[in-house]
Amino acid sequence: MDRYAITKKVAILGILANILLLVLKLIVGFMSRSQAMIADGFNSAGDVFASIMTYAGNKIASQPEDQNHPYGHGKAEYIFSMIISFSLLLVAYKIFRSSLDAILHKKVFTFSLYLAGVAILTIILKLILFIYTQRAGRREDNLLILANSEDHRNDVFVTSSTLLGIFLGSQGIYWVDGMVGIGIALWITYTSMRIFSSSYHVLMDTNIEEKVMKDIINIIESIRGVDHVDDVHAKPIGLRYIIIVKVSVQGNMTVREGHSVAAQIKEKLKGFKHVGDVLVHVNPA
Repeated sequence: MDRYAITKKVAILGILANILLLVLKLIVGFMSRSQAMIADGFNSAGDVFASIMTYAGNKIASQPEDQNHPYGHGKAEYIFSMIISFSLLLVAYKIFRSSLDAILHKKVFTFSLYLAGVAILTIILKLILFIYTQRAGRREDNLLILANSEDHRNDVFVTSSTLLGIFLGSQGIYWVDGMVGIGIALWITYTSMRIFSSSYHVLMDTNIEEKVMKDIINIIESIRGVDHVDDVHAKPIGLRYIIIVKVSVQGNMTVREGHSVAAQIKEKLKGFKHVGDVLVHVNPA
């Protein structure tokens, strides 16, 4: 099974699990008027949308290169990630507003074992999904799967906070339930900004990490025939990079010798992780 097929499977599992949790949380949350559980339910709604966007982005990104897209469709993953970040901000706003209203108006909820049961079910299910997706992401070295894994792990912490709010609220501490809802809203906001930042840097063609760039330059300078490195840039194409290299060689080299140096540079650099292609321009020193 290739990396795109595994990502598809992860997305479908996420959609099914989050729809189940969404329905259970909102039914129990509205019946008991628990702002923490309602907030957690809207968090699951965001997770459903995120899983759908993961599925759609992965489907487009898996398409091969064509005449109009010579470097493939890898950036689709980041375009859909940015859409996810905006949707999460809307969810966070709604949760924050309803939770703050519950605190200001001293709204209380009706405790029931269903509230605790749904929270515990969520924690168990999300923990299983976290372990599965983390192993799959590391095995396939797939950043999109690892992002899903992180989302499942976050949900374990969020729902654990919900469970805490439920038990404290059942003891008459009414404001804890609303405060947990606000905390969830702030956590979703933080997560959405992280997703936005990661997508933005790729879509704006941010250069490769400085440490990796230094390693690349050291490799180039070690190749026989290279006088010095003029310039190196990295252009992201989805999960991969195109490395654009300008080097100077001895001015009296033949075209064949200069081409040989360029071929060696390309061969060496394609050994780096996530390097999709290498373009080399040779200048006379």
